[in-house]
Amino acid sequence: WKTHVLPGVLIHFMAGEGDTKLFEKENSVMFFVFCSQTYIGSVVISINPYRPLPIYTPEKVEEYRNRNFYELSPHIFALSDEAYRSLRDQDKDQCILITGESGAGKTEASKLVMSYVAAVCGKGAEVNQVKEQLLQSNPVLEAFGNAKTVRNDNSSRFVSIFCKVLFVCLDLLEKSRVVKQPRGERNFHIFYQILSGASEDFLCKLKLERDFSRYNYLGLDSARVNGVDDAANFRTVRNAMQIVGFMDHETQSVFEVVAAVLKLGNIEFKPESRVNGLDESKIKDKNELKEICELTGIDQSVLERAFSFRTVEAKQEKVSTTLNVAQAYYARDALAKNLYSRLFSWLVTRINESIKAQTKVRKKVMGVLDIYGFEIFEDNSFEQFIINYCNEKLQQIFIELTLKEEQEEYIREGIEWTHIEYFNNAIICDLIENNQTGILAMLDEECLRPGTVTDDTFLEKLNQVCATHQHFESRMSKCSRFLNDTTLPHSCFRIQHYAGKVMYQVEGFVDKNNDLLYRDLSQAMWKASHSLIKALFPEGNPAKINLKRPPTAGSQFKASVATLMKNLQTKNPNYIRCIKPNDKKAAHIFNDALVCHQIRYLGLLENVRVRRAGYAFRQAYEPCLERYKMLCKQTWPHWRGPARAGVEVLFNELEIPEEEFSFGRSKIFIRNPRTLFKLEDLRKQRLEDLATLIEKIYRGWKCRTRFLLMKKSQIVIAAWFRRYAQQKKYQKIKSSAIIVQSYIRGWKVSFLLLWLELKRLKEEARRKHAVAVIWAYWLGLKVLPQTLPSMQKYFLEMKNKMPSLSPIDKNWPARPYLFLDSTHKELKRIFHLWRCKKYRDQFTDQQKLIYEEKLEAIFAEQQTLVFTSVVLCNFVSSQATSRIFLLTKNNVLLADQKSGNIKSEVPLGDVTKVSMSSQNDGFFAVHLKEGSGAASKGDFLFSSDHLIEMATKLYRTTLSQTKQKLNIEISDEFLVQFRQDKVCVKFIQGSQKNGNIPTCKRKNNRLLEVAVP
Repeated sequence: WKTHVLPGVLIHFMAGEGDTKLFEKENSVMFFVFCSQTYIGSVVISINPYRPLPIYTPEKVEEYRNRNFYELSPHIFALSDEAYRSLRDQDKDQCILITGESGAGKTEASKLVMSYVAAVCGKGAEVNQVKEQLLQSNPVLEAFGNAKTVRNDNSSRFVSIFCKVLFVCLDLLEKSRVVKQPRGERNFHIFYQILSGASEDFLCKLKLERDFSRYNYLGLDSARVNGVDDAANFRTVRNAMQIVGFMDHETQSVFEVVAAVLKLGNIEFKPESRVNGLDESKIKDKNELKEICELTGIDQSVLERAFSFRTVEAKQEKVSTTLNVAQAYYARDALAKNLYSRLFSWLVTRINESIKAQTKVRKKVMGVLDIYGFEIFEDNSFEQFIINYCNEKLQQIFIELTLKEEQEEYIREGIEWTHIEYFNNAIICDLIENNQTGILAMLDEECLRPGTVTDDTFLEKLNQVCATHQHFESRMSKCSRFLNDTTLPHSCFRIQHYAGKVMYQVEGFVDKNNDLLYRDLSQAMWKASHSLIKALFPEGNPAKINLKRPPTAGSQFKASVATLMKNLQTKNPNYIRCIKPNDKKAAHIFNDALVCHQIRYLGLLENVRVRRAGYAFRQAYEPCLERYKMLCKQTWPHWRGPARAGVEVLFNELEIPEEEFSFGRSKIFIRNPRTLFKLEDLRKQRLEDLATLIEKIYRGWKCRTRFLLMKKSQIVIAAWFRRYAQQKKYQKIKSSAIIVQSYIRGWKVSFLLLWLELKRLKEEARRKHAVAVIWAYWLGLKVLPQTLPSMQKYFLEMKNKMPSLSPIDKNWPARPYLFLDSTHKELKRIFHLWRCKKYRDQFTDQQKLIYEEKLEAIFAEQQTLVFTSVVLCNFVSSQATSRIFLLTKNNVLLADQKSGNIKSEVPLGDVTKVSMSSQNDGFFAVHLKEGSGAASKGDFLFSSDHLIEMATKLYRTTLSQTKQKLNIEISDEFLVQFRQDKVCVKFIQGSQKNGNIPTCKRKNNRLLEVAVP
């Protein structure tokens, strides 16, 4: 047996003397370190911490998903994942049995199992819808089927089995709670939720008031529960009903039935005496009856008569008798219980219709059993008796499947085994359910026999039949054994259950077992115009009258439990044993005696001993060999001998230690789960290898087949293509020859036509020219007399206003007439050219030589020429840097203005061009040869006040050194290479805020604008 005190830490101990204290001690430690679950073999032991723990998050779901059972810390998710994978991979129907005392946390455990399965199962729109409906059905069933008890604030008062996507709720609802609750307990949650959470308009429609004290069926001492918000829960229930699939009118009908049940408790009766001396009952206040009839659509007189009279039919006769006050109250409560119980059954059926799978193929089943726990109260009646009987049957299944069946299997398979004693509660189950001498059989017999039948006569019968039974005690049986037990009253009997002794008050056993609903009330309900209520009472139809007495509550319960046990025995069981740490429903309290008592009666110690001495896994030889045969070369792919021999060869090949397994007559037994996990890991790896091999062979075959098909197709295509290509080639050559002939013929003809056309055009052009000349001369003759004086005046004035002959003189007289504008500009250009020529012509060869010497003096040949105030513009960072421009005979050097360090060196041979604008801006670009070492960072863009001098010196130095002229480009838009990109430098006119200083502005990654004032 293993327990996790802290996650990841295992504590092993022997199950022997002192097991109880050790079990108790370890669970106590585990409880206070907030790890509320542990294992006994594959059984999960869950302790209710009475507070939320952060161990059920979506991250935890993913952590436990597809993991081996013992790989991580004990958890409900681990058991849920193991059951789900067994269902999915091994096709075995599963059932998770959740048992324990009331308040041990069974309902919460079932929610966790359902939420985990919903999270890890298949995906898809329909599947997700079913999962959402399944999870949302839980709040609905809790509201209508759960109630607060002294042990539990949310106790399940019915039995539910969640089977994959189907809820099966057996006819085990504690319907007596509708009309009466023990002190300190509440009615079903839905009554309090409606009164707390419904709006005023909705309550008005249901004829209800918000005050709990107005309703006799609601206990007032526990109407409010700390930490429970009934109003919020009501909104959750309504939303859940909508998600599950309830229509609006169905939801309204359900709440109308609930309101009718609640108001039935307010109907009170008063006695009246008839003339014949018989007692009769009358309704005190008919206002409540009127509102119930309005809700249910029943004629008020029909329902009133059903509460006052009872009709008994025997063959062809009908006898109508009056009901006294006690009988009227019994009829009222019977109607309320049946109405609510049938409503609950209808809800379950309706939910099943919404969420059941639509496929017709066989469905795998995974059941989660949530049942009310074992109950021992101060006053125990018929309800506690049948609840504890159901728990006895579940304990019997646990014993048979985990203790008895396992030990018998070892003996049957020939495994060496020492029998471990345990308590078998079959004798208690027989005491209750035996068909002749069982308590339920005697209770039915008393209810059916004629004559006066009371609870006392039933107790007398028990004393007669069960007096000698070792697990039955009563005051009379004690006296018969010469014992005197004053703690056992005369009207009680005691049964020693597996969970301890429980004393039952015999009062009410007969009436509660009868659970008789008078036929008059059934027929009244069937006559209702309310469609739901009419559907709940089909036996009220006069056409389907059945004179047979309905089965008693005990027999119905017994049949339902038998159906439940039969269902569970067809599935592979998984167990969650819930333990209650204290009776105060408080966190951080661990009652050693209480926990020790639960450990004993749940049979956990015997389970520890059996698990420790036994084997964790067993399987028949055939399926074992079939599952793991791929792990051994001798057994794969086919084994030709007995299955057992194949398993022996397989385990020997894998070198598994002999102490880890044993061979039975028909099964292989594996002691340690880690051995099984090892086999599964090896199988998984081998399957991946086999899948890779199959994929490889298939791909090779597919590629080979495709290759052969392509080869065959290629031959056919090539043959047809060659034929087609030759035909096309012939047609092309033929067409080309025809075209060439046509072109030659056409050229000859067109050449002749062209010559003729040119000759005609020349003649036509000469004629047009002659006409134009004649026309011009004629116009001139007409205009000349008018314009001649003006032109003469213009030329005479120009003669007197001519500027000086200096080439730098830009003055020029204004034009007098608009029609002489072009003539005026042309005269200005011709005059400037003429005076420049005149100026040059006046220089002699000696004077020209003197000017060249002066130019040489300005730019004298020297090693270095330094220009300061040179600014290097960086396009990437949009910043300007001051540099010293140094020009030597062979290089252009750029040095830092402060330190004088050389930053760049460019040979003159790498300078290809200098670009500058036509404006007065001082910018010029030095372009470098592509691929040169100096061009790695791109061209240089400078700004200098000595642009002309620098360009001239650079031109002359380059011409002197390289014997090639440097290209000087003057344009207002040119390209500059910056690193790997070409940038356009564009010069525009603009007014500047900085005076006459040009400014640069980067427009995008490809444009730099220079605004010149």
